[in-house]
Amino acid sequence: MNTPAPDVIRSAYAQLIVTDLPAARWFWVDMLGLHPQYEDAASLYLRGTDELTHHSLVLRKGETAALDHLAYRVRTPEDVGRAEKFFTELGRPVRRVPKGRGTRGVGDAVRIIDPLGFPVEFFHEIEHAERLIQRYDLRHGAEVARLDHFNLCTPDITAAHAHYTSLGFGCSETIEGDAHELYAAWMYRKQTVHDVAFTGGAGPRLHHVGVATHESHQVLRCADLFGALRKQHHVERGPGRHGVSNAFYLYLRDPDGHRVEIYTSDYYTGDPDHETYRWSVHDDRRRDFWGNAVIESWYEEATPVLGLDGTPRPVSDALLDESAVRIGADGLG
Repeated sequence: MNTPAPDVIRSAYAQLIVTDLPAARWFWVDMLGLHPQYEDAASLYLRGTDELTHHSLVLRKGETAALDHLAYRVRTPEDVGRAEKFFTELGRPVRRVPKGRGTRGVGDAVRIIDPLGFPVEFFHEIEHAERLIQRYDLRHGAEVARLDHFNLCTPDITAAHAHYTSLGFGCSETIEGDAHELYAAWMYRKQTVHDVAFTGGAGPRLHHVGVATHESHQVLRCADLFGALRKQHHVERGPGRHGVSNAFYLYLRDPDGHRVEIYTSDYYTGDPDHETYRWSVHDDRRRDFWGNAVIESWYEEATPVLGLDGTPRPVSDALLDESAVRIGADGLG
């Protein structure tokens, strides 16, 4: 390959298909505290209080709940063209999305199906938005500050690690077997634990979108709010603390079943000699540092993903057997 990889800055936004937009608005805006930047009868554009870009989550009305695409911001406009050439040379499906023809607020972009089967967009230009960092009067719910990461179910963790390494991502943590079999990997471009993580399981599927709050009490308050309104069935797992990433977490399911992690307390990874921390698959603390069990839906359920033509992508089974997957990757499978 002659074309260098695009210079990815960070995970930027996810676009989800939801079947009931008012119900989704209640969950993501009223309960989680995301700020609506734009809305109409068919879509809702949201961002956290710390984000200065137009959106970090797009909810679009459709017939079947799914992931439409993930998006990464790249450093320069030239990197958008570089992404187009890079994935064309890989033989992947590639589509150029001119400004005004794709997601509202986003400039020229390229959408591709990556080697793992996921729909991914690369863009540089995006509209800026009002600074809300000190608008404490607008904060409510979980007080979500920003998008943090994507977690993806994929059958081949080694292939996922190799592909994202080729895009210049670092690896903060892994879960490995006795012979260094790779069960999971947490990879980053921004200077936190991850922009994307890979979990062994049938895929391509989206396991969850991770959003960050500033403090653990906001995570606890979020759980209390769902309980107080007798909506506790939206709480799937937690609160707890991960071994991997050290994050204090709560996992929720939205009205369409999309999973979101409310997340805080990870750590800095920006030093150039930052070493990958390798967890043993036999260490029970990797799933939950306190040893709490992981429920069955965690192993089995995830969001389907769409191709560039809007149809569901085929799903392949994991390379590892079920018993092996169950003890890997933060308990996921």
